[in-house]
Amino acid sequence: MNSHEEQYDERPLIREKKTQPKFIPLLLAGVLGSALTLGADYFIDSNQKTESVPDVVQNAAINDKDSASLSDMLENVSPAIVGVVNMQKTNGIFPSDLTNDEEAAGTGSGVIYQADDQSSYIVTNNHVVEGASDIKVQLSTGKRVNAELLGTDALTDIAVLKIKGDFNIKPLAFADSNKVRTGDSVYAIGNPLGLDLSNSVTKGIISAKERSMTVSTSAGESSVKAIQTDAAINPGNSGGALINTAGQLIGINSMKIAAAEVEGIGFAIPANDAQTVIAEIVKNGKVIRPYMGLALVSSDAIPPQYRSELNADQPGVVVIQTDEYAGKSVKKGDVIVAVDGKKVTSDSELKSYLYRNKKAGDTLNLTVVRDNKKIDVSLILRDDENMK
Repeated sequence: MNSHEEQYDERPLIREKKTQPKFIPLLLAGVLGSALTLGADYFIDSNQKTESVPDVVQNAAINDKDSASLSDMLENVSPAIVGVVNMQKTNGIFPSDLTNDEEAAGTGSGVIYQADDQSSYIVTNNHVVEGASDIKVQLSTGKRVNAELLGTDALTDIAVLKIKGDFNIKPLAFADSNKVRTGDSVYAIGNPLGLDLSNSVTKGIISAKERSMTVSTSAGESSVKAIQTDAAINPGNSGGALINTAGQLIGINSMKIAAAEVEGIGFAIPANDAQTVIAEIVKNGKVIRPYMGLALVSSDAIPPQYRSELNADQPGVVVIQTDEYAGKSVKKGDVIVAVDGKKVTSDSELKSYLYRNKKAGDTLNLTVVRDNKKIDVSLILRDDENMK
């Protein structure tokens, strides 16, 4: 990654405590497949009884001319934007200083996307709630309630929360994010710089409807698709709403480029992508992805002095470890240069293709360089849930 790519991982989350790390680096060489074991303590029990879930509010066709005035629209949608407080247990100086006390480690934003008279469902960013021992949600009225974490997905930076009770809040409707156009007016709503500035609104446009970037997550590097906007996304806006002029949700605010020379470049997770992940989390407590059984590293991430030894002198993805099943067709030291006929040059690019286009039981066709020759091999993908 270049210097700007490294700064894509600047997640706008207000941290109130600097002594506790929030991310744990993941060594690729020690992990087979898709590195999806992190955050397992957040996942719901698959044996839990199924409970009724209110319907997601889908978008209707609304033209700008039919919309209420801007002030009225923002007043209508603002109650659905909430504050999310990451509570963590306090630690003393010494290991023996154990305590059950909690304090706010950080704050972010969230969006109520489903609600009935029993409960409300909230989408936010994974990095907002990561590491929390408890999660609080602050409503637009200032009332603070306990939240249940239904599940998370670090690779897409999505988390889903549930709060119980009838709060009489109209959830935001999802827009079709595939239909947004560069130049469309948008509004970012969230809690910049903490809950004292809750429900702040900034205005901008869609700068680009689809950007592909490599970002660092607690589950490793991931290639993500995002909506780019110049609407200000400040610390604390993470998990908040990016809405159109009709008050519909087109994206979940997630990150910005943090560089002194850069202004007005923020990113949001497209609503369509978020809905897919949300549905999996509500159903399974997490996103179940296809599993290859391979530990991979991009050839350009290998120090030059070791590339010849690993046959990594060309762009591609180097296989550094396999499990017993995958090892029957893919060998340690193979360099993957194409997947299903599509050229790949990085492990994040390969995994992005895998997660978006494949499921367990599918065949993955790989073109690899082995002993200086290109050969084609195939893998039948497995369910990552059953490989742990």
